[in-house]
Amino acid sequence: MSVGKANCLVCGEPLVYWEEAREVECCMCGKKETGHSVCTEGHYVCDACHRSEGVGYIIGLCSGSDSTDPIAIVNEAMNDKSIYPNGPEHHTLIGAAIITAYANAGAKNPQGQPLDKAAALAELKKRSLQVPGGTCGFWGTCGAAVSAGQAMSILNGSTPMTQEPWAQCQRLTSIILGRMADLGGPRCCKRTGYIAVLTAVPYINEVLGVSMQVPDEVTCAFFQRNAQCKRKCCPFFPGA
Repeated sequence: MSVGKANCLVCGEPLVYWEEAREVECCMCGKKETGHSVCTEGHYVCDACHRSEGVGYIIGLCSGSDSTDPIAIVNEAMNDKSIYPNGPEHHTLIGAAIITAYANAGAKNPQGQPLDKAAALAELKKRSLQVPGGTCGFWGTCGAAVSAGQAMSILNGSTPMTQEPWAQCQRLTSIILGRMADLGGPRCCKRTGYIAVLTAVPYINEVLGVSMQVPDEVTCAFFQRNAQCKRKCCPFFPGA
């Protein structure tokens, strides 16, 4: 597979997006489903194939990490070949990095006991796999923001019937989405991932009383892999 510049994983050609879903067939596993994009050569890769290696790598990395800085965790993951420039694997990465840093900071679960990091990561994985690629453009909500909200809901015990924990999750994702919207499109899973983490950490630190760390400045090292990079219009572009 070719990592390319946020293009087709099979041939590296640019992707073409449709406003309405069409019948497509994954050229890797043969699954037939509806989708919103193929490359200019007609290749379609389903979400399961796109993120199969990446999600496994993310969970393994986070399970063995002792970092309290989710940006460091995110950057380490993004440097791996299984994490593509853009894709639904980021919907697992953001929440997993937050949960990992939270657990490593010695934080508690909603019952006041030490957080079971393995169980929390397993739950985050289950939830994040329900979020398909392209939600930022087709659902009106970025998967990185959803992932941060999923992490928060696991950490504070939110369910559809809770009161303040429910509100905390909505508040966090709404703040993240507002900051993403202020910068505008097109999509970039690195930019939105950084925004999600940098917004979530101080919020969770304050609300849940933990001390996760993030750097004072974040500089993207992946812009050359994204053909649609906003460059100096992105706050994470080198020298921006």
